[in-house]
Amino acid sequence: MSENKQHILVVDDEEHLAVGIKFNLEAEGFRVTTASDGPEALEAIENDADPVDLVVLDLMMPGMSGYEVCERIRNSGRHMPVLMLSARTLSEDRTQGFDVGANQYMVKPFELDELISRIKNLLSMFNQTSTRIAQDSPDLKVYEFANVKINFETYEITVDDRPVRLTQLQLRVLKYFIEREGAVVPRPQLLEDVWELPGHINTRAPDQVIRQLRKTFEPNPAKPVHLVTIRDAGYRFLKEP
Repeated sequence: MSENKQHILVVDDEEHLAVGIKFNLEAEGFRVTTASDGPEALEAIENDADPVDLVVLDLMMPGMSGYEVCERIRNSGRHMPVLMLSARTLSEDRTQGFDVGANQYMVKPFELDELISRIKNLLSMFNQTSTRIAQDSPDLKVYEFANVKINFETYEITVDDRPVRLTQLQLRVLKYFIEREGAVVPRPQLLEDVWELPGHINTRAPDQVIRQLRKTFEPNPAKPVHLVTIRDAGYRFLKEP
């Protein structure tokens, strides 16, 4: 078995479903590990000797829900893609999934071909972003606004003098907006410049990152004053509200 194969963790308490997904992903050339509950999943994710590249995560599991697993993954500073699976179809369930850090949300039952396609797209998008993090312009080193201080060289961020943690992608998106302070950035432009994806692609990735940034920096994330939405136009960063 090649050590270069990307490692996918499938977390589902329905063994037949987990085994079926594992079988088909292995046929696509991936290396796959399965876990039947949240604690087992977190143990596999925290094993830095065998890093996980992507997580397929069931939402409804006994003991620890997929929401909690995903939230713990993000709180630990790990930012591998997470594709959440659920039989729940309500918009608030999707929203909660994105709020805790999921990159994609698929409703059961699903088409296997679509699942595999989404996994490949997520891995491709993540790999493209990771290889370009270091290509940001070096001019901006330290930046302060409101009660926030950011050192882009050391990746140290404080809010009210308390340290906070951002993923490299979140930091890159924030820097992108700061360098364009006051300008309206259309969503397609953000996708093309930061994710290097076609602007018309349908993905919640930018919305998720902006939501997390607002939760970190905004006094009231529901009513942002620094990273604001311009209806039907895009997003805008304002140093002063």
